[in-house]
Amino acid sequence: MDIFEAIQKRYSVREYLEDPVPEDKLMRVMEAARLAPSAGNAQEWRFVIVTDPEKRQALSEAANGQAFVAQAPAVIVACADTDERLMACGQLAYTIDVAIALEHIALQATAEGLGTCWIGSFSEDEARKIIGAPAGTRIVQLMTLGYPSSAPPPKKRKDISEILMFEQWGETSPA
Repeated sequence: MDIFEAIQKRYSVREYLEDPVPEDKLMRVMEAARLAPSAGNAQEWRFVIVTDPEKRQALSEAANGQAFVAQAPAVIVACADTDERLMACGQLAYTIDVAIALEHIALQATAEGLGTCWIGSFSEDEARKIIGAPAGTRIVQLMTLGYPSSAPPPKKRKDISEILMFEQWGETSPA
């Protein structure tokens, strides 16, 4: 599968089969994260893969009761061991860097026949306790991982003309 096909096929999976993720696929998915770029090559991301059913259930509860979090055979807890450095543009580097790594995970997972879902609705403190992360570690996102139990729904996306401008704000055609 080429990268554009993976982009087209990726979707937020909220129903998973019980089948575990094979270790070789899991390691390729995580290698994709390791290869992601980061600001200043700091690589502040850290990942905890949770497959234990009790811990997945606890993460589901920490994710405001989203049941599919516990249903997924694996949950990736995306963390940052960070000094909270700001980039010159004023954005926190670790939040963007972790997001880039997670999207590498999502695309590689798609190429492996797996599905993912970004989880941003959760208690950081509860997730930290569940995985035993140190107090200074930021828990940025959770991501479910496993085999989807059904076909993807059609994607609803804005037309390119609604999101693309050229040279300056409001200019919708190339010069």
